Amino acid sequence: MRIRGRPTLVAADIILLDDIPVTSAVRTLIDMAAELGPIATERAVNDADKRDLVDPETLRLALGNHGGEPGVRPLRELLDRLTFRLSDLEIYFRPIAAAAGLPSPLSKQFVTASRRTSPGR
Repeated sequence: MRIRGRPTLVAADIILLDDIPVTSAVRTLIDMAAELGPIATERAVNDADKRDLVDPETLRLALGNHGGEPGVRPLRELLDRLTFRLSDLEIYFRPIAAAAGLPSPLSKQFVTASRRTSPGR
């Protein structure tokens, strides 16, 4: 287990979970980003989003309140709208696509199936 301490926490960074004070999802992700590499950080953001703890856009906006803190810069780079993806497969596929000269794949796209009718129906 790795314990990370900090001299002070503002009230907004503390929530109660089963009557136990813990840091908010935003604070936890900022602290994790200061310690983890980019793939592990992206997985943590993805997991927080899946668990409805914080969505990437809310996290992106919240970083403005934490300027200059360790972990904010890696999260800002990670959450760049042009590169951020939300699945492990996409994380690993991006470098393969780039090496093959393919454009960056789109993610979280909703595709609907259209029904085609043959002539005479």
